[in-house]
Amino acid sequence: MAHIPSHIFREYDIRGLAEEELTSPVMIAVGKAYGTFLTEKGIRKIPVGGDVRLSSKRIRRDIIEGLRSTGMDVIDIGTVMTPLFYWSLYHFGCDGGVMITGSHNPKEFNGLKLALGKTTIFGEQIQEIRRIAETGHFFVAERPGVLERADIGEEYVEMLCRKLTLGPKKLKVVLDAGNGTAGLFMEKFFRRLGCDVLPLFAEPDGTFPNHHPDPTVRENLRILTETVLRTKADLGIGFDGDADRLGVVDDAGEMLFGDTLMALYWREILPKHPGATAIIEVKSSQALVEEVERLGGVPLFWKSGHSLIKAKMKEIDALFAGEVSGHMFFADEFYGFDDSFYAAARLLRLLSFEERRLSEIVRTIPHYFSTGETRIPCPDDKKFHVVAAVREEALKTHKAITVDGVRILYPQGWGLLRVSNTQPILVARCEGRTPSALREIEEDMHRRVVLGGGIPFVWTY
Repeated sequence: MAHIPSHIFREYDIRGLAEEELTSPVMIAVGKAYGTFLTEKGIRKIPVGGDVRLSSKRIRRDIIEGLRSTGMDVIDIGTVMTPLFYWSLYHFGCDGGVMITGSHNPKEFNGLKLALGKTTIFGEQIQEIRRIAETGHFFVAERPGVLERADIGEEYVEMLCRKLTLGPKKLKVVLDAGNGTAGLFMEKFFRRLGCDVLPLFAEPDGTFPNHHPDPTVRENLRILTETVLRTKADLGIGFDGDADRLGVVDDAGEMLFGDTLMALYWREILPKHPGATAIIEVKSSQALVEEVERLGGVPLFWKSGHSLIKAKMKEIDALFAGEVSGHMFFADEFYGFDDSFYAAARLLRLLSFEERRLSEIVRTIPHYFSTGETRIPCPDDKKFHVVAAVREEALKTHKAITVDGVRILYPQGWGLLRVSNTQPILVARCEGRTPSALREIEEDMHRRVVLGGGIPFVWTY
């Protein structure tokens, strides 16, 4: 039996170094474990896809081998975007599936998203896969499951186009695929919507030669920003490696984080659904909270993590939610999964009915001063203790939101510290009503993190 590294089983996916931890014996075992897990639930056929990372084809073969040994029939949908994989569950009527993707992690990493029903599993269910893999108690079929291959890219683009029609204003948009899977489909889709498209780095390349495909990092959007300004485009949109997240640059070259985009989306949704509950990711700006309240919505703070937010949406039948990192989940007119193409098109639809430019619209949202999402290295076996120490000390003198880590409430802003579910890091962010208020909160949060056992760090902007 292969040695199964237990730490690759994270909160809402399986993630590790592709050639050192996600080896063929390990991935075959995981495929057998997942196939056994699904077989026990009466599921017999699933799609499997992968992103453009150099290791994804090999891992896809390994997973399929393991799945088929349990009798699972497999539809190999090839190299695809994660949202296309999510849609394939509806398209084929399947209640399980595997997407191989390293998401926003460095190119030497890869991972697996495992579905049950029409959404991905997380938490205890991922640990159940781990236990099956470690014990080797696999279901063994009399004959291997059937393997078929399907290319559903065209059907996926047609589905998106049926769901979205833009207004009369023709938009010029710069699109940056970052050499990820978005490049397979983005020009076709956005041109069919009626946009004037300027593509950047559309050739899929798992070495990511131009910049890392993480649209939450300013440096990764530098060329996109320069191109928007040089061509006088209406906006620029960057996609992450597997195209479930987006980053936006407005016509003035300003980067818009996910909480700003959510405020814009709620302006369209809440007037149609007055009084709706708005799930607010704990990292989000107070400006989003105030905008939701102004529009008549009811804010509900919740944990970070796409699987956790999707599960909460399903629990309360929410219309929409999102993350600062650029995951957007539309259930008002869509399936509820995070699809960067659909989210981008919803923004374009807003703009196509507006005389104002995007930068002018953004200026109507309350403005606060904030750090970026600051990542502080911290070992997995220590990071929870640091957050617990900071939370315990903060609650002695401050009110705080503790649904995910601790969001300390200050008179002029807030400071957040939480644990990353995917990496050995702490995640911190601060916001203040004024630059001086932000500096005071930054200094106090830094002090609290270090006193709690974290290392000194520099804030990201």
